[in-house]
Amino acid sequence: MKSGIFALWVSFISNLILTLLKLIIGLLFQSQVLIADGFHNAGDVIATLAALISSKVAKKPADDEHPYGHGKAEVIASGIVAIILAFAAVFMAYQSIAAFFLPPVEASLIALITALISLVWKQALYFYCIRLGKAQHSKSLISTAIDHLADVYATIAAIIGIGIALLGDEYNIAFAKYGDPIAGIIVSLFVMKLAYEMGKESVDILMERNISFNDLNELRKIVNEFPEVKRIDKIRGREHGHYIIVDIRISIPNELSIQEGHDLGRKIKTRIMSKNPRVEEVLIHLNPWHNE
Repeated sequence: MKSGIFALWVSFISNLILTLLKLIIGLLFQSQVLIADGFHNAGDVIATLAALISSKVAKKPADDEHPYGHGKAEVIASGIVAIILAFAAVFMAYQSIAAFFLPPVEASLIALITALISLVWKQALYFYCIRLGKAQHSKSLISTAIDHLADVYATIAAIIGIGIALLGDEYNIAFAKYGDPIAGIIVSLFVMKLAYEMGKESVDILMERNISFNDLNELRKIVNEFPEVKRIDKIRGREHGHYIIVDIRISIPNELSIQEGHDLGRKIKTRIMSKNPRVEEVLIHLNPWHNE
């Protein structure tokens, strides 16, 4: 888990540096897409800080007030990232549209180089964070990785837009001189799509949506491996941040003693948790089964 926290700190410092770099270069050379991307990175600084805080909270053990643990802190942070991305997308679109009502600004080669540096940097951060996030099943780290991916899309569009604007200045092509703000609009659409997907996932988890059909089937197979289980009455699971909580109701022969039922439930729980490391808790309710 320490590697995950380290990755979030790397993301935080990187976002801070890229925010200052893009805003300074964007303002000096009047690049609307670079300025918009700079504000996008400023949102990333806040988002990564939220992920750092939530990741620390999520690792706290269960207590009297939070008997199921603190895992949903990461989901809340993921939702905050989605909101920040949505606001960033709207701001970027507004800035880009406003640029069409102003005389075109001469494109800058330095702005293009800045965007290229950002592209390489963010792509590396995405691969780094998504690999660790999936390995640790960390929602905050995965959302941070997706945020880096949004920056990759944004920067690709920025590079294309600035490149078109440079060609427009070189060959005096009127519409090409507005390549920068056109790219800004395209970027905002990409970012809004990512914000929607992240926000939807966070809401689904907070509303305790059932785990996937495939995951439920795997759980059923494990439970049915025990001959004492005559019927699965109900089975469900919910994500709680980086771990899963499973609820199962099964029918077993009514002649079994309380001790035998207890031992069976423990065996089922142990096998489920050994086969799926993400399962943190299994709650099993036993119903009596009558042959007739």
